[in-house]
Amino acid sequence: NGRLLPSQELLQLSKELAPGKYYTDAKGNILLASIPLNNDRLPPDGLITRAYLESIDYQEVLTAISPSIVSSLSDIFSLNRAFIHFDFELITSNRKSQGISDPHTRIYAKDNLFVEEGAQVKAAIINAENGPIYIGRGAAVQEGAMVRGNHVVGDYATINMGTRMRGDSSIGPYAKVGGEITNSVIHSFSNKSHEGYLGNSVLGSYCNLGADTNVSNLKNTYGAVKQWSYRQEKLISTGKTFCGAVFGDHAKTGINTMLNTGTVVGYSGNVFGAGYPPKFIPSFSWGGASGLTTYDVTKAIEVATTVKSRRNLPLTLAERRAMEEIYVRTAIYRQWEKEKV
Repeated sequence: NGRLLPSQELLQLSKELAPGKYYTDAKGNILLASIPLNNDRLPPDGLITRAYLESIDYQEVLTAISPSIVSSLSDIFSLNRAFIHFDFELITSNRKSQGISDPHTRIYAKDNLFVEEGAQVKAAIINAENGPIYIGRGAAVQEGAMVRGNHVVGDYATINMGTRMRGDSSIGPYAKVGGEITNSVIHSFSNKSHEGYLGNSVLGSYCNLGADTNVSNLKNTYGAVKQWSYRQEKLISTGKTFCGAVFGDHAKTGINTMLNTGTVVGYSGNVFGAGYPPKFIPSFSWGGASGLTTYDVTKAIEVATTVKSRRNLPLTLAERRAMEEIYVRTAIYRQWEKEKV
């Protein structure tokens, strides 16, 4: 189940999978199943459901496992603290940290810090008193950066000069960040390089936030934040007081963009302009508070090709086809397209 977060029990169960069986928890969630890739009865949409498994004569095995499951967008950052601890112990067990030799870097709680080979830290403040800090291979923490645990800096990621990194955040491989960030998950190859606040938020891959983009993560009323639900196709309460923005892959903002609490920006969304844009920006949308138009998929593919080429990576045929498919499937949310017909 792609929504599961790992545990030692799940890792052990994955080694014991029996053919013709699927494993569930007490709430009926499917946990694991082993299905041959050459199975000629795979569902066309790729979704492995209970009905599908029973149609191919798989038998249910009820387990006593109570896993952590991502059931909403906001769970991604809310559960991040616990799983930084889990990953840190798993990755660093019985291994030796490269350490930090720079005499101008101040380190607190050194035993909670693990630095991979080739990482560079210069004149920074690293405070791991509140939780572990992991700095990946070839990563760079530049001069004046302040990093507090719990925190992950992925391989070859860059923490720019003067960045303020509060706890419970994960920065993916090759990402570049700056400004002020707290309790956020930033996936690989994304850029939030400039000043501006990002809190309780998620960035997909290949996103780019323009200078001084600011994300609100707390309502003035201190009430629970509402956020778009694709499942229910409306804004619903997250039950959380702190909730920022979620960006799909290849989403972007222009300079000085302001985003309200609980904003969702879809795949290849491009947000810019004065004022607060809607809290739901459909995939392949272009604009902001003054209105949205469709971001042509052909143009989006061209831009994605350029973005990846800057990292010496190709836009694969599979990625191109995925973009085209997402464009088609998300047309229902771009209401202005219907109005033109």
